[in-house]
Amino acid sequence: MFHTRSGINLNIIFLSFYNFVFNKRKPLQTKTYDYTQDINGRDYIFESVDNQVKGYMTGQGKGVKRGDYIILRDSSNACRYQVEDIDYYSEPPDMWIALLQKVDFE
Repeated sequence: MFHTRSGINLNIIFLSFYNFVFNKRKPLQTKTYDYTQDINGRDYIFESVDNQVKGYMTGQGKGVKRGDYIILRDSSNACRYQVEDIDYYSEPPDMWIALLQKVDFE
């Protein structure tokens, strides 16, 4: 009886180790989208929150996901934001609204 329980535990340990080694998640690859040549109100809409530290952006384009970066022009300065949350519209399917957090350029 003891041997059976020990064998099960060793199998679980081995399978857990195997899954850890061979099924590691790939590092999250982020992309940067440059909207500095686009015009706010025509090509996209950005609504500032918390004195431009955060904001909601509505834009179009496939592939934008949480963690990606978006560069916008604020009068004469470029500002970099990170996508905190994003939801795609059902129609058109490439239109989205995202919550952005301002971050420093690296």
